[in-house]
Amino acid sequence: MLTKDFIELEEKYGTHNYHPLDVVINKAEGVWVYDVEGNKYLDCLAAYSAVNQGHCHPRIVKALKEQAEKVTLTSRAFRNDQLPFFYKEVCELTGYSCVLPMNSGAEGVETALKAARKWGYKIKGIDENSAEIITCINNFAGRTISIISFSSVDQYKEGFGPFTPGFKIIEFGNIAALEKAITKNTAAFLVEPIQGEGGVIVPPDGYLKKAFDLCKKNNVLFIADEIQSGLGRSGRLFAFEYENIRPDITIIGKALSGGCYPVSAVLSSKEILGVFKPGDHGSTFGGNPLAAAVARESLKVLVEEKLVENSYKMGEYFRGKLREIKSKHLKEIRGKGLFIGIELKPEAKGARRFCEALMDRGILCKETHEDVIRFAPPLIITKGEIDWALPKIEEVLMME
Repeated sequence: MLTKDFIELEEKYGTHNYHPLDVVINKAEGVWVYDVEGNKYLDCLAAYSAVNQGHCHPRIVKALKEQAEKVTLTSRAFRNDQLPFFYKEVCELTGYSCVLPMNSGAEGVETALKAARKWGYKIKGIDENSAEIITCINNFAGRTISIISFSSVDQYKEGFGPFTPGFKIIEFGNIAALEKAITKNTAAFLVEPIQGEGGVIVPPDGYLKKAFDLCKKNNVLFIADEIQSGLGRSGRLFAFEYENIRPDITIIGKALSGGCYPVSAVLSSKEILGVFKPGDHGSTFGGNPLAAAVARESLKVLVEEKLVENSYKMGEYFRGKLREIKSKHLKEIRGKGLFIGIELKPEAKGARRFCEALMDRGILCKETHEDVIRFAPPLIITKGEIDWALPKIEEVLMME
């Protein structure tokens, strides 16, 4: 079968809730993916940062295979021998004292929201059913009804109401707006340290620290959504580390499994996550032994192969070279680590055509918010691989 045959089959039977580039991948290794016709591409999306360790990392695949041959699922009705080690290792790595494992990023966010609300009632003393959570314009935290309730993107909400109450949306990077929004009913402030889907938007220096201090002053939980920006993507283990803070709650996912299995987790303290009692919250697959084994190895790969350090070093190099490109279409190049956004001017007529042209030259990336090309390759990428891509990127950005 050729590419067009696979596309025809998908279009006939699949739900059209995505607009993918017309490449059909059937093999991947490291930073490279291959289509059904044998063409080779440099993956500069890394499955929205789920594949930070590279595609099909042999250590992670080995851990998955070995655990899959032992036991894959017990549910939390019973204990398993992988989850305690996952708890211990993730806490030792991140500095948190308590973990709640889930599956998807959206589930992780929902878990954090539930924890924040219950903490607000049981610990802070907010009147029942009055808790408010503050979020930011251009946020992206998933697709559930509650999460889209605080989205500022009309398309994400159209046709899906009524929406979950209890959320306020303020301008990202604006401390005055946060201070004004906080009331006695504010339980938490949920923020992405770098907004990914919003266009790889980096807040002003000092914003996160000021926001954190403001939350502390008002007894408000500071929740960092590090699902995409975390685990090395920004050139730090967590993007919030650039401002020397430790959020009350941090949500991780995506690269927690190296792209081999859905795993997410909420990191916090015993005081906060201790509001959950047996029966309050859970998941059939959350914390299963296969997920725990895969996540354990994925974290070890990040640390032992120094992928966080490589992300910082290669990110500095990549952004520096991109800024040397003299294209009339470029408005701004921004990011941290290997989390890079190229914003185009409106007259460039959208980022999609540039992504399609890059695909034709063997580079896969994806547009976000119409005018932004996001570059987020696996953190194992080398200078040589970046140098291979740069002339092709320049050629595309110089198009009429």
